[in-house]
Amino acid sequence: MACGKTAAEAELGMHSCDKTDDGGIPASLLYGKSAPRTGISGAVCLLPERTGENKMKTALAALIVGYGLDLLLGDPSFLYHPIRVIGNLIALLEKWLRKVFPKTPKGELAGGVFLVILVCLAGYGVPALLLFAAFKIHPVIGFLLEVLWCWQIPATKCLKDESMKVYQKLKENDLPGARYAVSMIVGRDTENLSETGVTKAAVETIAENTSDGVIAPLLFLAIGGPAVGFLYKSINTMDSMVGYKNDRYLYFGRTAAKLDDIVNYIPARISALLMVVSCFLCGKEFDGKRAWYIFKRDRYRHASPNSAQTEAVCAGALGIRLAGNASYFGKIVEKPYIGDAERAVETEDIKRADRLLYATAVLCEAICLFVLLVILLIS
Repeated sequence: MACGKTAAEAELGMHSCDKTDDGGIPASLLYGKSAPRTGISGAVCLLPERTGENKMKTALAALIVGYGLDLLLGDPSFLYHPIRVIGNLIALLEKWLRKVFPKTPKGELAGGVFLVILVCLAGYGVPALLLFAAFKIHPVIGFLLEVLWCWQIPATKCLKDESMKVYQKLKENDLPGARYAVSMIVGRDTENLSETGVTKAAVETIAENTSDGVIAPLLFLAIGGPAVGFLYKSINTMDSMVGYKNDRYLYFGRTAAKLDDIVNYIPARISALLMVVSCFLCGKEFDGKRAWYIFKRDRYRHASPNSAQTEAVCAGALGIRLAGNASYFGKIVEKPYIGDAERAVETEDIKRADRLLYATAVLCEAICLFVLLVILLIS
């Protein structure tokens, strides 16, 4: 999930001499010693053209610039977000597959498998081919496209901005407005939430999406560039759209939900550990030792093997109790509590969770860049 529900949820080579090309970017900043004839970004390892060193330098530069733009500016609102394209594709494929496969448990399971296969092929293949074509046209065009996608794939400032809309409405004593604002970033029913319930929902989604909206995309970008980043976002968007345990999606969405659990298993735990470390960097309002304790105790108190990892850290860091029963599609879903209620939840916890989000994101970015730089230096 990024910011919003369903489709919106998930939104939510040059020469090595001292010359510059038509775009005015020094070749040495992009490629270093050897000049490729043509090529693609470091993201598309299955379509080799440039040397490994050049790919790595391009990927490193694109990640630095692109994620820096995400932290400072958020999603470029003047552009149609690629995640919306993925969401529209999922909706169209679901409609088509439900017509093709029988309306039985086995038929819906099979349809769900085909949905995952088709969306994953498109989610990786289309950006890989577009990036390949962009570098064929001109290396600067390819680099700029890679920067753009490294900007769009994570959702750090978007998550902060959407949660701060909830905060502002609560500060204005506009509970209906706060309920609506939080409904854009959570899946639960929000119509009857109290002020505390709205605040808890916002803090929980910040904590959970620190992993699958920010850290996991960053890790996949660092590993394989935008093509792999979009593959991850495709899986995550499928889960947000069809991964529900209700009558409509129990069988059709099962494969998407299981695949999302798998691809998020390691990133969720890395996110939690980074968040624990970040607690010690964010000031006295955050208790790192208690965050570590609650993480170890409560990280599996959720139906998902991943969702409670960062929620537990956030609850411990702030000394509050999160989770508990919630309403989804008009039905109460029983959930265990996460954390201890050492104090009451308050509106300012939204800002504190956002601060923890940014500290965790910057720490992750620094580690990713350091590892890529070390690999580049020793290769």
